[in-house]
Amino acid sequence: MGIFHTPPFLVTAQRMVKILGFLVLALSVLICGEAVIFKPISDSHRSAALELFTHGSFSSLEETYEALRTFEVLGIEKQPDLRAATCASVVDTLSSPSSAVKDLFQALRVNGLLNCELKKKTFAGIAPRLKDAVKSARSLLDYYYSVGGLVLIKGLSSDVDVHLENSDSVFRSIKALSQSDGRWRYSSNNPESSTYAAGIALESLAGVILLASSETDQSLISMVKNDISKLLDGLEKYDDGAYYFDEKLVDAHGHQGPLSASSAVVRGITAFAAVSAENLNLPGDKILGLARFLLGVGVPGNAKDLYYQIEALASLENNRVSIPLILSLPTSVLSLTKKNQLKVNVNTVLGAAAPSLTIKLKQIFSSGSKDASVIDQDLKFDHKISVHYLDALPKDIDVGSYIFIFEIVLHDSEHKMIYATGGRTKVPIYVTGVIKVDNAEISVLDSDLGNVETRKKLDLAGENSISLSANHLQKLRLSFQLTSPLGRALNPHQAFLKLRHESKVEHIFVVGNSGKQFEIILDFLGLVEKFFYLLGRYDIQLTVGDAVMENSFLQPLGSVELDLPEPPEKAARPPPQAVDPSSRFGPKAEIAHIFRAPEKKPPTNLSYAFLALVLLPFIGFLVGLLRLGVNLKNFPSAPATSAILFHLAIAAVLSLYLLFWLKLNLFTTLKALGFLGVLLLFVGHRTLSHLASTSAKLKSA
Repeated sequence: MGIFHTPPFLVTAQRMVKILGFLVLALSVLICGEAVIFKPISDSHRSAALELFTHGSFSSLEETYEALRTFEVLGIEKQPDLRAATCASVVDTLSSPSSAVKDLFQALRVNGLLNCELKKKTFAGIAPRLKDAVKSARSLLDYYYSVGGLVLIKGLSSDVDVHLENSDSVFRSIKALSQSDGRWRYSSNNPESSTYAAGIALESLAGVILLASSETDQSLISMVKNDISKLLDGLEKYDDGAYYFDEKLVDAHGHQGPLSASSAVVRGITAFAAVSAENLNLPGDKILGLARFLLGVGVPGNAKDLYYQIEALASLENNRVSIPLILSLPTSVLSLTKKNQLKVNVNTVLGAAAPSLTIKLKQIFSSGSKDASVIDQDLKFDHKISVHYLDALPKDIDVGSYIFIFEIVLHDSEHKMIYATGGRTKVPIYVTGVIKVDNAEISVLDSDLGNVETRKKLDLAGENSISLSANHLQKLRLSFQLTSPLGRALNPHQAFLKLRHESKVEHIFVVGNSGKQFEIILDFLGLVEKFFYLLGRYDIQLTVGDAVMENSFLQPLGSVELDLPEPPEKAARPPPQAVDPSSRFGPKAEIAHIFRAPEKKPPTNLSYAFLALVLLPFIGFLVGLLRLGVNLKNFPSAPATSAILFHLAIAAVLSLYLLFWLKLNLFTTLKALGFLGVLLLFVGHRTLSHLASTSAKLKSA
């Protein structure tokens, strides 16, 4: 039931490598174009699967199957809550008479993984519909879904009749869509041929053979075998031995790229080989090359590509064509200082143990040289940890980058027909070590005769704090020696001398070498313009680094006080220095505010006396009202509510003024005043209108 898979839409995986860190101390390992280490599936793929296939993000049964199948191959436990929700969707799809053939196929695939509780009559009702779909199929995908659904039912229920009476006719109908180059068309109306379509066609033909009520015509199988050979002739090859199908078809079925096309063909070939009575006799190096391509993708960045990769590798893990064996190294960097052992692993693509075998180290190439050391040495095998190892590296191996050539030799002659080893395998190895630094010194020379005026010894493995002085008529010389662990000369990737003026203007010079001896002489007379006539203190810094040098260093040496002549009028000025981001965007200096001293307040008794004078007119106003005999006889009685609200609104406005003076700000006061003003206008208009009307009636009377 596991030989059919839904044709997805590929988003081509891209390999990106980011190199971060200091230029010298973080040198990346350069990989030779013809030697790459391929590693089987690892925990990185499992972590990626859990991240990419998140529960709740499955929009269809197709995506659900891809997640479940990926989890199954990688050995990840299924989530219990996923089973309940998914099985409910499976039951609904299989029970619905209106479900399309594609939906039935997807539901059957998911059920094959989850074993949902279904009645036997459910399969008995679906089988006739799928058989009718086979008879009425007009495209490759029609055959793929209908035949695939019947194969899945056969694996789930043995009581349902799924055999095809006219299997040879169906086989020929699918075969009629094939092209002379081994690729297939999706339908007779579509002239475009596709490698991806070839993969699903081979799976469909394998399903027809499984469903045939009688033995399939061997001539038909031979024709398909010939198509597979032509298809493999169209493989593209990388220098590292990886093979792939370069698919660039964009049509109604989506975008297909190298990963989806290669995955589809691998699944199709292994499925067809599993049901074919004949041995396909396919070249093992191409099957191994396809496995290397799938592993060379690394960890894909999206769920669809991860499913392609894992499903194809699962097909290669155990097949009747050829099972690839992958040679890998736990580490490709060996230290002469630590006397690291060379360790080699051989596994299947999913990381299973390999059969009994021996690994031979045949040759060692030094990078950049065509000369090779012929070794022909067998690696020992540690049965406890299942690792092949070499006790010690050959004595003539010094620090540097090498290409080690291994050969896998199977012990059982029958295994040679089952496993693909690929002959000799090239692997990049980097040998590192501590480089000896000797005879380091820095000197100030007389410009005319070259006599040494000042000489200081340097300890480049420790700390230095030398202090020199020179003028524009003198020279500065720095020299040291680098020796590898075997006493050979080492030409590091970087050897720089940097002078940094106290104004932060920097000057960098490359330190040249002749064999083991490294030396640089700075003639200040010729450098005054480059130094912008900046006299004063210059800090000296030496940088030496290499990927194979374990003791790469960036060493401050001290300083030199330069006395340079006055610059001419038209001399170049030093360029503006870059602003330090930490000083530009970092915390600013604290601002200390100095407030004005408060003015001297008047005495308290004087303030109270002034308050009494302010309130005296108001008291006089109240007394005057009492003397005049003020009363509420004329207070409106008919619109009493409006009159009361009118007076309360006036009081509220006065209270608002008081609050504004005490604590409210202008904006809050204006908002409240706007509300009170509308209320005051409304009730005031009613009250005053009533008073005016009453007054008019009295006058007319």
